[in-house]
Amino acid sequence: MASTSAALAQTLVITADRMVDVTKGRIVERAAIVVTDNVISASGELDSLTLPSDAKRIDLGDATLMPGLMDMHVHLTSDATRHGYKRLEVSLPRAAITGVKHAKATIEAGFTTVRNVGAPGFADVALRDAINAGDVEGPRMFVAGPSLGVTGGHCDSNLLPYEYNNYSEGVADGPWEVRKMVRRNIKYGATVIKFCATGGVLSKGTKVGAQQYTFEEMKALVDEAHLRGLTVATHAHGTSGIKAAIKAGVDSVEHVSLLDDEAISLAKKHGTYFSMDIYVTEYILGEGEKAGILQESLDKERVVGKTQRQNFEKAVKAGVNMVFGSDAGVYPHGDNPKQFARMVQFGMTPMQAIQAATINPARLLKQDATLGSLDEGKLADIVAVPGNPMKDMSLMENVGFVMKDGRIVKQYAM
Repeated sequence: MASTSAALAQTLVITADRMVDVTKGRIVERAAIVVTDNVISASGELDSLTLPSDAKRIDLGDATLMPGLMDMHVHLTSDATRHGYKRLEVSLPRAAITGVKHAKATIEAGFTTVRNVGAPGFADVALRDAINAGDVEGPRMFVAGPSLGVTGGHCDSNLLPYEYNNYSEGVADGPWEVRKMVRRNIKYGATVIKFCATGGVLSKGTKVGAQQYTFEEMKALVDEAHLRGLTVATHAHGTSGIKAAIKAGVDSVEHVSLLDDEAISLAKKHGTYFSMDIYVTEYILGEGEKAGILQESLDKERVVGKTQRQNFEKAVKAGVNMVFGSDAGVYPHGDNPKQFARMVQFGMTPMQAIQAATINPARLLKQDATLGSLDEGKLADIVAVPGNPMKDMSLMENVGFVMKDGRIVKQYAM
C-alpha cells in the first residue's frame, strides 16, 4: 500500500529568481520548492536539489517565493464601509455572507492563514467551516467567536440608549462569568479567545487608555483558555491594561498604542507577542467619516495613531516578539499588505516584516510544526510577488501566485 500511495502522489516544482528563508533570515537565489501533494518535500537553491523527472514545473521568473502570509488580526465578517450606527443595519446572516467575499479577497492578497479576532453569532466559525469544507474560497482560519468584554466596555454595544437593553453577546463581568464565557465560546467552535482589556478608538463612550477588566478577571479568563489549550489575544491600547494582560499570561496584545518601558520589559520577559495595526490610522482618518466612524472615534484616532507608530518603532528596537496584524474590516479586506511598507518605514527590516507575517504568527498559534516557513515537511502554503520586496516592500501589495495546502488559488503572469 505504501508504494501505491507514493505512485499516486502528485509532484510540482516551483522555481523563481529568489526565495525568502524566514527560518534562517536569508534570501536564497535561483530557488526551487518541491511540493508533493500538499506538503513541501524539498526547498532551496535549484542547483542543489534533485528534482523528480516527472514533476510538473512552474517557473515564476523574476519573482520572490515566500511562505503563505498570516494576518493575526482580521474581522472577515465586518464591512469597512459600515461603521458606527451604520453597523446597526447589518443582520447576522448578512455579515456572514459578506464574510465570504472578504475571505476570497484576503487569500487572493496572499494571506493563507488568518486569526479572526471577534465576530457576532459565531459567524466566523461558520465561515471557517465553509472554507474547510471547500464550499467557499478563503484562508485557513483560527476563530474567536464573540469577543469578551465588560459591561459598557469596548467589546460591548454602546450605541443605543438604556430602554433598548442592548448588550454584545460576549459581555461578561467577574472571574467566574468570564470563565463561563470562555467555555461557551469553545463549545460553539472558537479556537482562540479574544477579550478587551481597555477602551478603544471605535467604541462609543470608552476611553482609549482606560483599563476595563481587572487583573483578577483577566487571569481567570486566560487560565480557563489555556486550560483548554487555546491561545488568548487581548485588545489593549492603554498602558495599565497592557501590563495587566501580560502579567495575566495573554499570548498576544493587539494595538498596543500606549506603552512604557516596563510594558516592553514585561513582554520580553513573558515572550508576549505584539500585534500593532500601524496602517489602519490612514484609513480611519482618510475615509472614516464617510464610512460612518463617529466624530468621537476620529478624535481619539488623531491622538492614538501617531503614538502607536512611535511605540511600534520602540518595541521593534527592544526586540519584542512581533506579528503582523492589520485590523482588516476596519479598512478594506484585501488591502492587508499595505501595512508591510509601514512596518519597514517605522523600524523593521524587510526580513523582519516578512517574518512577522509568517514564522512568528505560526509560533504564536503553536502551528510552526506545519506552517510559517518553506522548510521540508511544512504544508504547502506558498506565495510569490513580482520582483524583490527586500528592495521595495510595496511589491507585497501585488501578490501574483498563491498556493494554500498544495492547491493553486491564484496565478497570473509576473
